[in-house]
Amino acid sequence: MKPSIALAPSARRILLALAAGALLALAGCAEDKPKFNAIDITGAEYARDFQLTDHNGQARSLKDFKGKAVLLFFGYTQCPDVCPTSLAELAEVKKLLGAQGDKLQGLFVTLDPQRDQPEMLKAYMTNFDPSFLALYTSVDKLPEVAKEFKIYYKKVDGPTPTSYTLDHSAGSYLFDPEGHVRLYVRYGSGAPAVAADIKQLLK
Repeated sequence: MKPSIALAPSARRILLALAAGALLALAGCAEDKPKFNAIDITGAEYARDFQLTDHNGQARSLKDFKGKAVLLFFGYTQCPDVCPTSLAELAEVKKLLGAQGDKLQGLFVTLDPQRDQPEMLKAYMTNFDPSFLALYTSVDKLPEVAKEFKIYYKKVDGPTPTSYTLDHSAGSYLFDPEGHVRLYVRYGSGAPAVAADIKQLLK
């Protein structure tokens, strides 16, 4: 059995003070880190940037939206439920942000460039909010974009060659005002939760 070592009262007080200080420092670090409703993917090696064209024919990348929180969603205009629900929720998020609403940029990337022509995309986005932009690329370049953003999509044949649907990922990516991907927002998270996360990013 090892003999116990007795510490002088002054030494004990110093050790206790050091331990308390370390605990306070750890607590401070925990408090400084923001708590989000969505999945925190800060520092991810994917969803880093894009080179796409908006529905007005302008080339776009994330740097065009510096200073704003950007919510990016993939879908297609003939989507029966997930896409309109997500975009309607995003419009509600903008309302909940109030005066900070102009600091949010909604982006919709079509997974169906064959059917989703620029005029159709523009009309579709206007239904939800005129400030939201639809983005597209060519059919042959779309797989590369989907890979960068880890987006799944698959064509499901319909009764006619042009009546197909698409199975696709339903979540959204949220970028901070510096253009860094920060959060993955699950489908159906609810406008209040998303708005709260955006307010954190805008601080």
